[in-house]
Amino acid sequence: MDYLWAPWRLTYIEKPDKDGEGACIFIDLPASGDDRKNLILHRGAHAFVMLNAYPYTSGHLMIAPFKHTAEIAELDDASLLEINRLLGACVDWLRKAYNPEGFNIGVNLGMAAGAGIPSHIHWHIVPRWAGDTNYMTTVGDVRVLPQSLEDTYDRLRAIIDAEG
Repeated sequence: MDYLWAPWRLTYIEKPDKDGEGACIFIDLPASGDDRKNLILHRGAHAFVMLNAYPYTSGHLMIAPFKHTAEIAELDDASLLEINRLLGACVDWLRKAYNPEGFNIGVNLGMAAGAGIPSHIHWHIVPRWAGDTNYMTTVGDVRVLPQSLEDTYDRLRAIIDAEG
């Protein structure tokens, strides 16, 4: 049996449980106020953009509303409009930072659909390149990420800051 050591995952696994419902990163992290530590790249009035701490590819972003809800129908028009504008901004930022050849953009509603945090709706923006699924992924079921989360954050933050 082969082992892939991933000691950074222990923090995620041992996350404290609040009132039996589990902690919600989409509430707790923005409330802490340390955006760089929590990988929050942008805050809007109704939603925010952050790096996925367990990315599919470098630059894997997530957009979440500040409102704690699992349902699209519970978001007001202002939140939905801002989220859609942020989707466009994220694609633009990622194009400038990484020049991807495509994107996967989506929402996983419910655990059966693959939602890792089913209690809080969030959108994924995953930059893609031809050949980014190679033998490590298909045969070894392992992802190789060429850049640290901190370096990814700094690269995207510079682009966001330059746009004002």
